[in-house]
Amino acid sequence: MKCLTLTETDTPEMAAASEVRLPMGLLGFEHLKDYLLVANPGEEPFLWLQVKDNGPLAFVVVNPFLIAPDYQPDLPQADVEFLGIEQPDDALLFNIVTLHHGGRATVNLKGPIIVNRHTNIGKQVVLANASEYAVQHPLPLAEANA
Repeated sequence: MKCLTLTETDTPEMAAASEVRLPMGLLGFEHLKDYLLVANPGEEPFLWLQVKDNGPLAFVVVNPFLIAPDYQPDLPQADVEFLGIEQPDDALLFNIVTLHHGGRATVNLKGPIIVNRHTNIGKQVVLANASEYAVQHPLPLAEANA
């Protein structure tokens, strides 16, 4: 199986409040296609993937390399072609953060959202090497500044 492996150095930053189109939607939200990627000062490194026409509905996302520096997602060739990714730095990666009871949070490393930074078209993909990663990878807690 031909894949494209991405590393931290391959993924540039995306401008805040960018429009993103997910033609296939997200798992469980397939009917929702248009989003805004929103950064709020003071919430870095987290971003909001907000449903464009449904303001209250949004997903917390994060650059996975900030959570798991050794993350090396292999994108299936079919997804690379679907997104029109020609080289690794064409791709932006975001992973959905899930907030659990008791203040615990996890990141889905198996199913990242890949966005072509030139077209802002994206897709949530299942990695070719998904077995190496968890759906609920623990999000380390930051220590409070005294």
